[in-house]
Amino acid sequence: MVIIIGLGNPGAEYEKTYHNMGFLAIDRLSKFFGIQLTKSGQKSQYGEGVYNGEKIILVKPQTYMNNSGESVLMWKNKFKDAKIIVLVDDIDLPRGVVRFREHGSAGTHNGLRSIVSYIGQDFERVKIGIGREEGDLAHYVLSKIDPRFVEESMDKMSQIVLERLKYYKNK
Repeated sequence: MVIIIGLGNPGAEYEKTYHNMGFLAIDRLSKFFGIQLTKSGQKSQYGEGVYNGEKIILVKPQTYMNNSGESVLMWKNKFKDAKIIVLVDDIDLPRGVVRFREHGSAGTHNGLRSIVSYIGQDFERVKIGIGREEGDLAHYVLSKIDPRFVEESMDKMSQIVLERLKYYKNK
């Protein structure tokens, strides 16, 4: 079983902002896998399905970014042997760069810091680079994003997730 968790903030005011790249990634995977996020539990909105014989759960925590660890811990406790992949924006990567990490520190990301504080560093993550801009960081990460940027980044992220699923299947 693989639990794919996209980080973001619930609410219409946060839709299509840089800080909600994780939610946008889950939306993309939802369409690809044909999994609708119609269920609630573990402080999240989620959906379940199967891809290549592997059970997949797609998750959008509803705890707000800085408390994402609460939801992730609930999923980890419910499915102790599940593989967890977290999808997240990253201001420390140039815009459009997408990077996979098997484990590691939270860096400067408060959502990842929350998860690390609850379950430690041993979870996979796909970081979607949004770059930095001059001025107020909070204003930047909560600003609306260019749809072309989203498409390119989502294509790269999807490829990494599919490669990980193939890896798990062959392992």
